[in-house]
Amino acid sequence: MSFTSFRQRIKPWMLPISMVIGLVFYEYIHYIAFLSRPLIFVMLLITYCRVNLRDFRVGGYIWCLLAVQILGAIGVYFALNPINHNLATGAFICVFCPTATAAPVITGMLGGSVSKVATYSFFSHISVALLAPALLSYMEPEASITFVDSVSKISITVLPLILGPLVVALMLQRFAPRVHYDIANHQALSFYIWAVALIIVVGNSVSFLVQQPADKVPEMLLLGLVSLVVCVVLFAVGRRIGGRYGDKISGAQSLGQKNTVLAIWLALTYLHPIVSAAPAAYVAWHNTVNSYQIYLHERRKDTAKK
Repeated sequence: MSFTSFRQRIKPWMLPISMVIGLVFYEYIHYIAFLSRPLIFVMLLITYCRVNLRDFRVGGYIWCLLAVQILGAIGVYFALNPINHNLATGAFICVFCPTATAAPVITGMLGGSVSKVATYSFFSHISVALLAPALLSYMEPEASITFVDSVSKISITVLPLILGPLVVALMLQRFAPRVHYDIANHQALSFYIWAVALIIVVGNSVSFLVQQPADKVPEMLLLGLVSLVVCVVLFAVGRRIGGRYGDKISGAQSLGQKNTVLAIWLALTYLHPIVSAAPAAYVAWHNTVNSYQIYLHERRKDTAKK
């Protein structure tokens, strides 16, 4: 079997393999955790080299997705709060948290619009930065989150990770077109870089979960179940909205693939710590969905070749 053939066979299983490695070796992940941000930066740079600045547009597609992200999060909170406050805030944070920084990579692999997802990712992060102080303070009156804290945290830690690779890609296109062309023609690398980064994300999530008290396990399982339902619904709703604008894949990834690292930070910092189990479990759910989608996409490609 040739290397190319082996790579195509293993590709649909790369994300599950990464999750298993992160699960098994979570105790050692802290040694390589510092690689996470550089890996994501390089991964996005490779992906952004295939798009044009004119492709980034704001329209009805963006506003519909933002409405689901914001109003849907508020709605699910009020629906579940009479039942259990922690479940309500867990569901809220899973819906409310912005699109994953890696979403454009998976979207590109599946044949969706990288520019649409990248544009929505930017606006979804901005919306969280602006609205988090008011919403989280309402849900947890003792939360000390301020507008400045929210905006500065997301601006410093997240936005450079979204905008930085785009700026570098545009500069390469303008001043080093040959380098830009070579990067643009090696898109497969971004997926394998994400597979490595996923090991770190899963390892960190597992490390957090195993440190929780044993008596919290039942509630953590409920939070995990709630996040599973939220994940499935968001992918379905996003796919439906995307279908209205001619791109089901981009819609599904925009709403379904979440920045769980940011969500866990928000939950640990401003909500009850146990609530962070919901976005921690979401790591497994949305990457399982991504793995299945990649499997179907690769199988369709193989069928088309025959």
